[in-house]
Amino acid sequence: MTSRKKISLTGIQPSGRAVSIEEGGAIHLGNYLGAIVPALELMARHDYEYNGVYFIADYHALTSQRDADALRQNVRDVAATWLAAGLDPSRTLLFRQSAVPEVFELSWIFACLTAAGQLERGHAFKDALDRGQAPSAGLFNYPLLMAADIILYDADVVPVGADQRQHLEIARDIATRMNHVYGEGTVVVPEALITDAPIVPGNDGRKMSKSYGNTIPLFAPSKALRSAFLKVKSDSTPLETPKEPEGALVYDLYKLVASEAQTQELAAKLRAGNYGWGHAKQELYEVFEARIAPMRERYIQLRQNPEEIDAILEAGAVEARKRAQATMERVRRAVGIL
Repeated sequence: MTSRKKISLTGIQPSGRAVSIEEGGAIHLGNYLGAIVPALELMARHDYEYNGVYFIADYHALTSQRDADALRQNVRDVAATWLAAGLDPSRTLLFRQSAVPEVFELSWIFACLTAAGQLERGHAFKDALDRGQAPSAGLFNYPLLMAADIILYDADVVPVGADQRQHLEIARDIATRMNHVYGEGTVVVPEALITDAPIVPGNDGRKMSKSYGNTIPLFAPSKALRSAFLKVKSDSTPLETPKEPEGALVYDLYKLVASEAQTQELAAKLRAGNYGWGHAKQELYEVFEARIAPMRERYIQLRQNPEEIDAILEAGAVEARKRAQATMERVRRAVGIL
């Protein structure tokens, strides 16, 4: 009997304000290098050994998103970005979380198995309390929906950075408890698949984040992209003075987008002197522009044809629901729901 192909699952949240095509879209350089590139390289490196499942977590976004039009636009924007970056919908699944309502049924079953104390230790809930906010019940239950997102599709692995491993622990605990109470094999217990995803610095040196206002829009027009890279923080070392590249923000970003040969060449120029940070920023812009220009063209084409995006998402949802319904038949039978 042939064993099934392992399933790798990635969730993408379409949060934030609506960003126009002219502004470069909702996804920034940190999202691209820190999440999209590692996920797509993982699939290619393993020659699609994993059955890739990618969902756009629009219901998760409701914990912070209150603008319905922005949410609708961001869903399409995120989909267009992943497709332009190389996600192949003929070899993977891409769909909206909201297109598979079974996820809520499973999250309720999980809620009945999970102690409130475990949810009180959730990072997002604790962070909200620490900031003096009154977190919503949705934020409190966020880990349950996240666990259902993963377990509903029998995901074997969830690609995460080394610092995100703990995000899977609640899902693993719930799946293990489910199997203990209702029988081994009721659900698949997911594993973390550790990736070498980098933490991408913003133009001020802190982690690139919309909340810090230090992002570089991924598909910004060429002129705006150059302006964004020229704003990357640097010191005032004179042009003629040799410069140490290691630890410099411009060089750190360059290493993330350039080849090894290009990186070594830039380091040599900086150490030799008579080469300024402005020159380095220009090279950073040029090497990234060369990489992103073809993707930008595809992204714009998709954004201008929303029906193409919707068709891809709908096709993915049809297959996703088949898998979800198979899981729920197994779960319902186990818990006694007919």
